[in-house]
Amino acid sequence: MSTTEKRDFIPALGYDGLTGFYDLTIKLTMPEKKFRNRLIDELNPGQEEEILEFGFGTGQNLLLAAQREPRSRLRGLDIDPRVKAIAEKKLARQKVAISLFLYDGGKFPFEDNAFDKVFSSLVFHQLDTETKKGCLREIHRVLKPGGVLVVGDWGKPKDRFRRVLFYAVQLLDGFETTRENVEGLLPEYMVQCGFKDVRETAYINTRIGTYCYYIGKKPGESGK
Repeated sequence: MSTTEKRDFIPALGYDGLTGFYDLTIKLTMPEKKFRNRLIDELNPGQEEEILEFGFGTGQNLLLAAQREPRSRLRGLDIDPRVKAIAEKKLARQKVAISLFLYDGGKFPFEDNAFDKVFSSLVFHQLDTETKKGCLREIHRVLKPGGVLVVGDWGKPKDRFRRVLFYAVQLLDGFETTRENVEGLLPEYMVQCGFKDVRETAYINTRIGTYCYYIGKKPGESGK
């Protein structure tokens, strides 16, 4: 697929005109410091590790990861040129050098077995079923044997109140793409796409839903 045939995608807040308000929206609706720091805790970036963020958004998670372990080798991948421009400015202000890449919604622009870890936050709920699984297969491909995937995203609400709150997200991002998150299907899709030892490690209840952390591992050379 060429860049002129780029797949349709849902912008950060559902509409192009709202992208510039993404960081403010997160601050107002999420316990930002808590959920981002827990994401980097789960990622646990190591010295000299090759790490990719799938859907880097405005770059906030990459900045935190770089601060946590400056010797890790971080890169970012996204489909939206608008958020890439925001992230580049943010990284430049902080004088952090991280390569950011755009892709067309198909194959990732990386070789097989390129990364020790891949992480992603608030991306998969914006993807339809086919694209969710396609991206998981691509993540599996670019991970090294034994590599780890860490996903933070909306999951099955932990109480009825959180389910009602999540309708606000669904109104922005679409009921069809978010339905599978509400039903808790993302870990199942990870298993279907080749990951093992998949589990939900933690969750945080927010003002707009339940944010869950999922971890999976690409089998090693021996399949273990």
